[in-house]
Amino acid sequence: WMEAGSDFEHSLLFTSSVSSGSGKSDLEKMSDILEAVPQVKFICLDVANGYSEHFVEFVKLVRARFPEHTIMAGNVVTGEMVEELILSGADIIKVGVGPGSVCTTRTKTGVGYPQLSAVIECADSAHGLKGHIISDGGCTCPGDVAKAFGAGADFVMLGGMFSGHTECAGEVIEKDGQKLKLFYGMSSETAMKKHAGGVAEYRASEGKTVEVPYKGDVENTILDILGGLRSTCTYVGAAKLKELSRRATFIRVTQQHNTVFS
Repeated sequence: WMEAGSDFEHSLLFTSSVSSGSGKSDLEKMSDILEAVPQVKFICLDVANGYSEHFVEFVKLVRARFPEHTIMAGNVVTGEMVEELILSGADIIKVGVGPGSVCTTRTKTGVGYPQLSAVIECADSAHGLKGHIISDGGCTCPGDVAKAFGAGADFVMLGGMFSGHTECAGEVIEKDGQKLKLFYGMSSETAMKKHAGGVAEYRASEGKTVEVPYKGDVENTILDILGGLRSTCTYVGAAKLKELSRRATFIRVTQQHNTVFS
C-alpha cells in the first residue's frame, strides 16, 4: 500500500479512502496507512453485517482516533441502525444487504432487504441527523441509479455495472476468441482464497465468480449513466441532482421496459 500511495496522482489521494474491517489488527493497520499517506481523509469501515455492538464500539474508537476524517460505515438496511452508527461517529452509512450482482447472501442465508425500500427508510433517518447514505448494490442500468438518488441516496455505489472494463480489477481471459474479465463478490470463494487463504470450515461462500464480456474503457459507461441522470432530472422537474428526491414519486410496476425486440 505504500507503493500504491506513492504511485497515485496527488489529486486522487484526496478522494481515496482506506477501507478496513473491524478486527483486532485492523485499527493499527489503518493507522499506519493514514500516517504514511496523510492526504487520504476518508475511512470506510466495511463489514457485511453492521448489526453488532462490537461494530458500533469500533466506529466510536475510530472516530476518537481520527476526529477530522470522514467516516463511512456499513452495511445496514434499517433506520434505527443508521441512527446508531451516525450517533457513534459515522458521517456516511452504507446501505444494502444482498442486492449486489455477485452477492448470494439472500439465497444462502435468507437475509436481506429490498434495496429501494432500504434506501427510502435509511435516507430519512440519516438526513434527520444531518448524516448521509450510500446505496450499495442493486443497480443494473442508469435508471436504477436514478431511482436510488430519487429515493434519497446521497451516493450510489456501483460494482457490476463497471465490471468488464479496462480500468476495473480482474483477470483477463479469452474463450472462443472472446475477451472476458473475471468479476467476483467479496464474500465469494474466489475472494476468500485470495485474501483469507480459503473458506473457513464454519463459513459459507456468499458470493459468486462470473466471466463478464470485456467492455473497453469505462468512460462510455460513465457518460451513459450521467446522461441518464440528467434526463431523469428533466422528466421530473429537478433543477439539480439534490432536488431529485423531492421531485420523485414511486409506484409499483411489473416491468420497466418494452420487451418486443429484446
